[in-house]
Amino acid sequence: MKIHLHEMVFYGYHGVHPEERKLGQRFIVNFSYESDSAHDKEIKHLEDTIDYTKVYEIIKHTLEKKEFYLLEVCANTILDSILKNFPTIIWANVKIKKPAVPINGSLSSVEVEMERSR
Repeated sequence: MKIHLHEMVFYGYHGVHPEERKLGQRFIVNFSYESDSAHDKEIKHLEDTIDYTKVYEIIKHTLEKKEFYLLEVCANTILDSILKNFPTIIWANVKIKKPAVPINGSLSSVEVEMERSR
């Protein structure tokens, strides 16, 4: 089974530049994860599956309560935390989009993507 959480929006204080860490900005996160499909037929109740509201809370906490210089470190932190808390997840993918990029040029956003599997 795969579950996808699309376009979660958080306000955080991440970035290399001091202004980014002082003023903060929006971040858009997509997160997907997979469990062993051999157990899909056994799912009858919430406790039989991975509660995506708990996955969401981990991502929210990471983006809103912690500060990172690099989105890569943020993505690694999210993956580490979710895989630690949910041992039945066999694959996970996170994309963190930064719409307001401090760059001298025309760019709508930058996005970091990482995935892990066990």
